[in-house]
Amino acid sequence: MSWIDTHCHLDAPEFDLDRTAVVQRARAAGVTQLVLPAVDAAHFGAVRRLAHEHGLAYALGIHPLCVDRALPADLQNLRQALHEHRDDPRLVAVGEIGLDHFIPGLDQTKAEHFYVEQLKLARAAGLPVILHVRRSADSLLKHLRRIPVCGIAHAFNGSLQQAQAFLDLGFKLGFGGAMSFERALQIRRLAQSLPMNAIVLETDAPDIPPHWLYRTAAQRAAGATSRNEPSELPRIADTLAGLRAWTPEQTAQVSTDNARAALPRLAALMDHAPAEP
Repeated sequence: MSWIDTHCHLDAPEFDLDRTAVVQRARAAGVTQLVLPAVDAAHFGAVRRLAHEHGLAYALGIHPLCVDRALPADLQNLRQALHEHRDDPRLVAVGEIGLDHFIPGLDQTKAEHFYVEQLKLARAAGLPVILHVRRSADSLLKHLRRIPVCGIAHAFNGSLQQAQAFLDLGFKLGFGGAMSFERALQIRRLAQSLPMNAIVLETDAPDIPPHWLYRTAAQRAAGATSRNEPSELPRIADTLAGLRAWTPEQTAQVSTDNARAALPRLAALMDHAPAEP
């Protein structure tokens, strides 16, 4: 069996000491492909280098939690990067972009401007998007109806109605470690009941650790860590298999097919395995 982690921040500082080993562990676990989304303009070069170094895929975008410190010129930097690397088969999406209505104090006007402009850039580049969706589904959908693009709604935790709205626009929904918590009732209901062609798997590593890696606040204060890794994806997939009464093989096939459909360049990359430049 092989798996695709559709969302992994391999460039994060949590991986600075053992990044190559992280990729090796993922491949040993059957995770044959990772998608590395950027979070700000300063990361564009890093995610591209990592994708080429390790034979992975990447996305370029400005994360809503990074927008407050972003400059207007960063949108131009993204435009230039998308143009410069338009023929790079490892560039598969614009992301991670979106809106976050959970963290207080964010400049939502600026965030919405960056989101809309990045949707426009994705549409002009003919690329899907990888969306950050945290208590912001309706706001994201409003602009997607005006600027139609497809892609993945990452770490989805909205209502069934909102999920259906994303599906109607051609999106897949990302499920990861949060699904493994028995108290995550809404996420688990969605994972169990959505159409089988709706779901892609992800880790969001080093974030959103599954329940077996979770540490309490007291444990973290005492020095315990809970770094997530892409090698955890098959075990996360076991949760989905249990919820859906699927075999591991069926879960791998369905989630892989859905990821390839959501990110057409990823499918082409996996099919043709181009030589490194």
